[in-house]
Amino acid sequence: MTSHDLRSELESLTTEAFRPDLAEIDRLSTLDIARLMNGEDAGVPAAVAARLPQIAAAIDAVAARMSRGGRLMYAGAGTAGRLGVLDASECPPTFNTDPAQVVGLIAGGPRAMVTSVEGAEDSRELARRDLAALGLGPDDTVVGISASGRTPYAIGAVEHARALGALTVGLACNEHSALAAAAEHGIEVVVGPELITGSTRLKAGTAQKLVLNMLSTITMIRLGKTYGNLMVDVRASNDKLRARSRRIVALATGAADEEIEKALSESGGEVKNAILTLLTGVDGPTAARLLEDSGGHLRAALAAAAT
Repeated sequence: MTSHDLRSELESLTTEAFRPDLAEIDRLSTLDIARLMNGEDAGVPAAVAARLPQIAAAIDAVAARMSRGGRLMYAGAGTAGRLGVLDASECPPTFNTDPAQVVGLIAGGPRAMVTSVEGAEDSRELARRDLAALGLGPDDTVVGISASGRTPYAIGAVEHARALGALTVGLACNEHSALAAAAEHGIEVVVGPELITGSTRLKAGTAQKLVLNMLSTITMIRLGKTYGNLMVDVRASNDKLRARSRRIVALATGAADEEIEKALSESGGEVKNAILTLLTGVDGPTAARLLEDSGGHLRAALAAAAT
């Protein structure tokens, strides 16, 4: 593609559109610019809401694959890639997932998190190589992320994954995008032109973050990683999370502090096991067996203990 062709393509994208009404923004006061920016951001949740049916369908498909042992993989370049890596990195401490269970791939590799890697986003082949290194299989899911919906790295990831029978999701911020068309589940959250022309780390980035929050969080709810709205699979890896674990057990059981400390100690810090022992009176090994038999779903384990 020539530079002229690329320019014409970019000019056709909603996310790249120029807004003459904001041409004097640099002359405004800081407070007025902040008000403008805040007003622009306020429209993002509505744009996401318009795509909730597609988001929900994708989540159900992702959860079905992950329940069979599949992985969730994000693939993107620049801001989109960083958002995928961020979402993936937050799953282990929040939901006690294996770091290999939710993976973020960014064009150019880890150094692209903090610096631009020239040309990486233009390579479909690079995406194929990155996914091949992970041994992609049919129970896995690949979510391509691209504000424009035209980024070759994201499209290449989705095309490669779909050819191997993996589930594919294309998350873009323009309608009729090549990325959404390439994926089994296309999600196009149209947020309109940016405050700063072409700076898709703004509204488009916010929209992508909201959707990724939904994809990972609701998938984990479906997989039994929560009990109600409590993070019962939280990994207590620091003082804050250990305190949070004790609070979660207290909220779920109403038990006294001494009982909670004893239950957590005997369960090796496993919140689900501690809750199960406190609510049902079963011993530690029985709690572990019930949870294993229920696939880690605390509600199912509680029901089994009651029979």
